[in-house]
Amino acid sequence: MSAYFERMKKKTDALRGRDDLLILGIESSCDETACAVLRGRQILSNKIASQVEIHKRFGGVVPEIASRNHVLAIDNLVKGALEEAGVRQEKLDAVGVTYGAGLLGALLVGESYAKAFAYALDKPLFAVNHIRGHIAVNYVASPRLEPPFVCLIASGGHTAVAFAADYDEISVMGTTQDDACGEAFDKVARVLGLPYPGGPQIEKLAAAGKPDISLPRPFKGTDSFDFSFSGIKTAVINYANTLKMRGEELPRADLACSFQELVTDIMSDNLVRAAIARKCDKVVIAGGVGANKRLRAKVEEKAAAAGITAFYPPVGLCTDNGVMIAAQTACMIRAGRQCSDFDLDADADVRIE
Repeated sequence: MSAYFERMKKKTDALRGRDDLLILGIESSCDETACAVLRGRQILSNKIASQVEIHKRFGGVVPEIASRNHVLAIDNLVKGALEEAGVRQEKLDAVGVTYGAGLLGALLVGESYAKAFAYALDKPLFAVNHIRGHIAVNYVASPRLEPPFVCLIASGGHTAVAFAADYDEISVMGTTQDDACGEAFDKVARVLGLPYPGGPQIEKLAAAGKPDISLPRPFKGTDSFDFSFSGIKTAVINYANTLKMRGEELPRADLACSFQELVTDIMSDNLVRAAIARKCDKVVIAGGVGANKRLRAKVEEKAAAAGITAFYPPVGLCTDNGVMIAAQTACMIRAGRQCSDFDLDADADVRIE
């Protein structure tokens, strides 16, 4: 245990109970380098350097290229976030950084920078669970939101329904048994000849189609809150291959629409059923797939029918960003969690709980 950690424990204790914390959040788990400054629930700055155009040519994220671009971007991004916020770095109360889940090399870039930054300024450093960050950004997007609530998490390699009993007390009610929904969107997009990232491309194509192609629904007739997207993805691939062998034209828009309708129906249904089971009057959408307009519409419709209020962030806060990391840092401080020492390491695979 370092002398730095002992000093930071005392500083962290002094931060608890404050609702005006000034926090820098740093995110580098995949292909976005992101930094943000938060005061309480107010966004002072939100800077993102996206690598989508770089990785698009490869059909997906190349970890080594992602890591190198994080190195190039992070220092200027942090400086830009502080400048945009009008905040001097020594005035920060704490620094939060993503330690997992994500690409190991990419995580290490943000983590190494945050360690040096926090140590140089003698500020507490908090290791943030990326998945929980997606949940926490809803507190900023909807200041009236308070736990408890049931949350649909649809981010990268994660799809789950979880119960948030408090700001830092989360338990999983159901999770994917194979592919995550984001992975399924990307794989189906490739079958349809669409570029990376697949989610927005499928949503755009689906707008011109009809949901009249039958696809298998997993866990049909059960009360499970779990998900399974592998069978749906395989059915899309088989359908496309069958038409190709017959020499028939693939109805790309209809297939995209049918896939999107089924997946969003499953996710919205599980979320609202889980809230009813928990006797909870609030549901929340978190993660990149939460930007899907059809998913939002279905959640709102089903939640309203059950007397439940639905919350979700604006599209710009659904994908990876620094705001969510700063927001989760605030939740950790509120919950009495301790800051990190220099033995903090990156973890490519962390649990939601």
